[in-house]
Amino acid sequence: MKSEFLIVTNGFKGTWSAIEYGAALAQSMRMKTTLLGVTEELNPAAIDDHHPLEDIFAQAVELFQKLNVEYALDIRNGLAERIIPEIANKGNFITVVSPLGRPQLKRWLTGRSIRLLMEQISNPILYVPQACLPVKKLLVTVGGLGYGEAAENIAVQIARANDAEVTLLYVVPPTDLDYPSTRGVQEHVDNLAETDTLPGRSLRKALEIAQGAGLNAKAKARQGNIVEEILAEIKVENYDLVCMGSAYSANTLRQYYAPNVTAEVADSASCPVLTARFTRRV
Repeated sequence: MKSEFLIVTNGFKGTWSAIEYGAALAQSMRMKTTLLGVTEELNPAAIDDHHPLEDIFAQAVELFQKLNVEYALDIRNGLAERIIPEIANKGNFITVVSPLGRPQLKRWLTGRSIRLLMEQISNPILYVPQACLPVKKLLVTVGGLGYGEAAENIAVQIARANDAEVTLLYVVPPTDLDYPSTRGVQEHVDNLAETDTLPGRSLRKALEIAQGAGLNAKAKARQGNIVEEILAEIKVENYDLVCMGSAYSANTLRQYYAPNVTAEVADSASCPVLTARFTRRV
């Protein structure tokens, strides 16, 4: 079954970024879209009052119609952090969400909503702090264990639909271990994809898939703190989208994503970040 976009808003003006970005991708990828509106803290006495959700829904419908995007509308009452996973896990969705406008104190006490959603949603999530359009430059982070394949596959689909160039990135983390395999990686950061190391083979395989799909793709490596190096790459190259494997794919992902590289990048990146869990083949 083909994936669909589930674009989420609670009426907060910042969620327009998710709507704008999701609609653009839905148009280019010819995917169906459901706009999920979450009415939070509904007061029965104010049921007839004008709700911010009404305005943002009207603008979204106008945008969908302008872009010829096939859409459906869904409105639910409740807390967004509870409603969104409940709906997202029921279908083959890519959930598109922006910051939900939570007070700073709540973010400090419970963490950003994106972290909670990543824990609870098993399908891919596209977090959009701001809509970087058009989508012409993609960054795909590549691990050495194959658990980023789901994100890589979606990245290829998005890149093909938008005629975007793709950069495949592996970050060599700092280590005190002096194994031959470790030295082989650290000594060949500049040409890692040409080596017979595990990261080198992973980069090469991802590059072959991207180029086989007709994409303008290249592989590169950085060395240092994983989160810092990914964020530095994003800042320098000004990407329109970053695609990463999810830390909740498997426990062994801690080798590359510990403690939660994906969530930390999503917290700090200025561009949209797509995360996808590894799906084990049966």
